[in-house]
Amino acid sequence: MWRRVGRAASTGAWHRGGVSAEQPDPTGVLDAFARHLAAERNRSTHTVRAYLTDVESLLAHLQEQTGTRDPRELTLGDLRSWLAALSATGAARTTIARRAAAARTFCRWGVRAGYLAVDPSIRLVAPRAAKTLPGVLAEGEASLALDIAGIAADDGDPMGLRDRAALELLYAAGIRVGELVGLDVDDLDLDGGVLRVMGKGAKERTVPFGTPARRAVEDWLANGRPLVATAASGPALLLGRRGRRADQRQIRTAVHRILGLVEGAADLGPHGLRHSAATHLLEGGADIRVVQELLGHASLATTQIYTHVSIDRLKSSYAQAHPRA
Repeated sequence: MWRRVGRAASTGAWHRGGVSAEQPDPTGVLDAFARHLAAERNRSTHTVRAYLTDVESLLAHLQEQTGTRDPRELTLGDLRSWLAALSATGAARTTIARRAAAARTFCRWGVRAGYLAVDPSIRLVAPRAAKTLPGVLAEGEASLALDIAGIAADDGDPMGLRDRAALELLYAAGIRVGELVGLDVDDLDLDGGVLRVMGKGAKERTVPFGTPARRAVEDWLANGRPLVATAASGPALLLGRRGRRADQRQIRTAVHRILGLVEGAADLGPHGLRHSAATHLLEGGADIRVVQELLGHASLATTQIYTHVSIDRLKSSYAQAHPRA
């Protein structure tokens, strides 16, 4: 078991069974943590980068306070002062909560991997992120947005056909934009009306979609994709103008552009279409556990936020329509 020899540890001396040990290289620790997140926890590149950024911030704070970046020097007080410093700079509660979660994950892993003697984050309490209800479209707004996407595709421009197919799939299947751009042609069963999605944590699920989405995809495959496909396209379903797999930024731009043409609609991105799909499913009578499976939520609590959206919309309609509301 490692034990600290004084906080000043300006010498950085640590002992195991009375034998002095050199300070570990923080860079090596972070590299090992990154490998753990990617290989053992199946976290995405984006998530791994975010965790490392948070831990880097913590170690930078530790160095500022103590003169060392050695993670074995971390105490509960360091963690608390780090979060307090973030709060003082005006960081949002959601940011502080996320960084606290990253620190706890790092410390728990550090103990298991032998980099830390004890977990200083066990008693760390961070502010809970405020639960904000997601923005959603009214059913009429969603229908109008898809109609506009269809009209924009009528001129035969491949990108118009792609954008229409993208919006139809985002709303019909309620998938994430990252899942959408990751689709290959063979992931869609057009006859069966289902698609195979690789979700978070490399978890695969099958999601149904309706006739309008099928028609939009068929139009793209027949009249749009062949005009931009190149040898570099591979099996990617959605492509950019140069023939490479479409990226999330391109799809977000298309969604914002089309929703901007819907009068009165909130300025939502692709995730807004996912929120809208979930809300409309529940309002239409779908079982919440079915919606959970469709969305690929690991916890039912994540899906339950859409019931609050539905109730709020119901109350709003009631207040507007009932004579004694």
